[in-house]
Amino acid sequence: MGRAAARTGSRAADVFELKSASLSLLALVLKSSSLAELAAELAAKLGDTPDVFSQEALLLDLGLLKREGGDAVLDVAALVGLLRQYRLQPVALRGALPEELDQALALGLAEAPADEAPPRKEPRAEAEAAALPPAVVQEVIREVVREVIVEVPTPLALDAGVAKTLVIDKPLRSGQQVYAKGGDLVVLALVNPGAEVIADGSIHVYAPLRGKAIAGAKGDTGARIFALSLEAELIAIAGTYRTTENPLPEAVLGRAAQIRLEGEKLLMEPLKL
Repeated sequence: MGRAAARTGSRAADVFELKSASLSLLALVLKSSSLAELAAELAAKLGDTPDVFSQEALLLDLGLLKREGGDAVLDVAALVGLLRQYRLQPVALRGALPEELDQALALGLAEAPADEAPPRKEPRAEAEAAALPPAVVQEVIREVVREVIVEVPTPLALDAGVAKTLVIDKPLRSGQQVYAKGGDLVVLALVNPGAEVIADGSIHVYAPLRGKAIAGAKGDTGARIFALSLEAELIAIAGTYRTTENPLPEAVLGRAAQIRLEGEKLLMEPLKL
């Protein structure tokens, strides 16, 4: 009996191993309990680029939720179903009422712990941090939901089946979005943080690119992103994206660069001007 138990334990150790791991998640921070409002915002802001966050694991944060009618209980199942229409994959929930947590657990979601307070900095560290530019949080979904989008009309005129390039010659402010449907996008001015440039083809920014750039929005893997000064919050080509959680390589940060897809990875290369 003892030998059999020993053999079973040894074999289990060879088959699997439980280890501690960490995972970076996008967070959807809800501020309204109206799923109709959320559905309208998602359709307006993600409807034309459904592959940007395809199959991305998502944390549902209800900590800032303004509940209508007192402690109104959110329909978590309906919320999860709505998000999955945009290929987002909710995996955890936090800041929920007990009834909402019960719904989430029944759906297979996990309970996520609340944010921990940031560690106290030493005086020298605080001084060094003050000299740095403010950090950009990776919670891209929070930004997308919260921003007020101002769309620039896109000409769809075709000459012999060839889509024309959309040219923008004015700076784009935070909250503005430009979408070149069916063609390339050329921007001749600054793309500020919080602004978003999208194209079904390639994107050319002849100025600092500090906002979000999404090329190949309909799946064109040959699309590229060019910038005179690459400082983007988010870059994406044909659904493969990278946020500021993974800092840009020093070889391209703040420099003229191009971004293209190589297999399933974004390849960033400096441009020799």
